[in-house]
Amino acid sequence: MSGSLRENVGKKDAKALRRADMVPCVMYGKGEQKIFALPQTQFQRILFNPAPCYVEIELAGQKYRAMLKDIDFHPVTEIVYHADFYELSDDKAIVMSIPVHTCGTSKGVMKGGKLVYKQKRLNVKALPANMPSEILIDITNLDVAQRVKVQDVAAENFQILNPRSSEVVVVNSTRATANAEEAAE
Repeated sequence: MSGSLRENVGKKDAKALRRADMVPCVMYGKGEQKIFALPQTQFQRILFNPAPCYVEIELAGQKYRAMLKDIDFHPVTEIVYHADFYELSDDKAIVMSIPVHTCGTSKGVMKGGKLVYKQKRLNVKALPANMPSEILIDITNLDVAQRVKVQDVAAENFQILNPRSSEVVVVNSTRATANAEEAAE
């Protein structure tokens, strides 16, 4: 992403930028805050990407590696109104919300149970180099009424910040599984 530094800060300047299809932005993290503007069109790549992503922002000939920290939208038109970026440092851990995905076919689902995601994203703390793009959970051995908790998720080189006893994925029983159990008895 390529932007331009802003000299004036305030409502009038921000409104003029928005009329010119630019988004007022700020980047903080290392050193001093950088106040700049980016073209509206450059946000499409990072807004509609469910995986966590880092961006490289070029300002006045210098490149900065950052992540999108916060974003404001216009309440009616839903265009980007303002964006906050956090400048990344290789030796400082960051916190991101990472999507949860499952692999395998659950025994409980094969019996007629229903797989339910209790948490579709988990908060993860890690160095930028170790940040996973997704958390993959193997559900092959899950039977009806069994669950995977945060404490059961393998976390290498990162730390999951959600409570350890909270459920991530569960296989609930359905009418089909209840009828199958009654027939077996």
